Amino acid sequence: MKHLIKNGRVIDPSQRIDARLNVLIENGKILCLTGDTPSAEITTDADGLVVSPGFIDLHAHEDPLIGGIRYSDPERANLACLLRMGVTTCLAGNCGDNFGDPVLFLDEIQRDGCFVNVAMLAGYTWFREKISKADRYTSVSEAEIKEIGKTITAALDEGCVGISFGLEYVPGINREELLSSVQCCSGRGKMIAAHIRACAEKAPSAAAEVMEAAKAAEVPVQISHIGSMAAYGQMEQLLRLVDRYRADGVNVCCDCYPYAAFSTAIGSAPYDDLNAMHCSYKDIELCEGVYRGQRCTKEIFEAERKAHPDYLTVGHVMNEEEIRLAYRHPNVTVGSDCFLSRGNGHPRAAGAFPRFLGRVASESGLSLYEALFRITTLPAQRLGLTEKGNLRRGADADLVLFDPDQIIDCATFSEPTRPPKGIKEVIIAGKPAVLDGTIVNGRLGRPLRKNNLTS
Repeated sequence: MKHLIKNGRVIDPSQRIDARLNVLIENGKILCLTGDTPSAEITTDADGLVVSPGFIDLHAHEDPLIGGIRYSDPERANLACLLRMGVTTCLAGNCGDNFGDPVLFLDEIQRDGCFVNVAMLAGYTWFREKISKADRYTSVSEAEIKEIGKTITAALDEGCVGISFGLEYVPGINREELLSSVQCCSGRGKMIAAHIRACAEKAPSAAAEVMEAAKAAEVPVQISHIGSMAAYGQMEQLLRLVDRYRADGVNVCCDCYPYAAFSTAIGSAPYDDLNAMHCSYKDIELCEGVYRGQRCTKEIFEAERKAHPDYLTVGHVMNEEEIRLAYRHPNVTVGSDCFLSRGNGHPRAAGAFPRFLGRVASESGLSLYEALFRITTLPAQRLGLTEKGNLRRGADADLVLFDPDQIIDCATFSEPTRPPKGIKEVIIAGKPAVLDGTIVNGRLGRPLRKNNLTS
């Protein structure tokens, strides 16, 4: 059955196309872009809308498996929020975290479908905790390093596209452990992604640590959410450092979410030293519990950290101009860092991409064409995807239809899952997944294992 999307402004940076064209879809694939009006069983009039490839999120967190079944609340699940804001493919398992065996997560998606297509990273912290009794501040033994490497290698063999690290969350990971684990990706067409070891003044040296490890193993590296790490006065220095490593042959890229506030659990290691984060108690907003929506005092912070260490918080401390500076760099893409707890958390989970397209990209000096390059072509290249992130003949028919004058985020810190405005339709594999902000099919996504990728 053929589906014609006509009269839209088609933007496909992978082909350098920005033109009024019609898109013809058949059997879940792009059949052609054309100025003609071929016959089709289904026709969608996209007059006044942009038609683009589906957005690709390089920094996401999967939903947990509960009894082997993926959490799939269409209003509050991480991946549901991604779909409603135009994301059709994501890279999950970031920051060293998996919420269970990542291979089983891919298996579950293969069996039951998912809101979006998912490529999965093996979260190093999850595998470390599975093998070792060491806490997050303690180094593991040489024997344990080898055993962790074996289990991660097995996950890579089963389809994980690389390894993620949360070095700031697990300070006990020393240089030997990091270098050994990164070598698991060497020569295998795999990548690493890292939440680096420290933020603010220490961010550049922390990023260099990871890029050096990637250089030694000759693997691509993604530096995670650089806004939350370096938007305290260090962004320009960090970006210059990235350029130097790229010039030295390291395949490094960064992601950033378009907000001036970070989010993490109140019991996490980064909160061990508030001064190092340029953070005071009044900067920290609680997202859960009896103090939800309130800023902390010393007493509230210490009490909640002890009683409810998993409660999410938001830290309102970053410099917005440095977020815009990050997006001016050609190797920075958007990563939502979607992470919700029972529907609570940071509005980036439901608003990052519309916020970027509707406001932050233009404030950063990017055209709509360049903004779409950052969230379609660039992340597809990072993942080695040839059939996603573009509208070439034969590519997967994953598309977003949106109003460029209306698209904007609606999620707030008090209502973090509110869907955006301006997205008229999201299509995955040629079928409608979202219509006017409502999910109409949440099972179109498929797992993207290593044998689906070209790198």
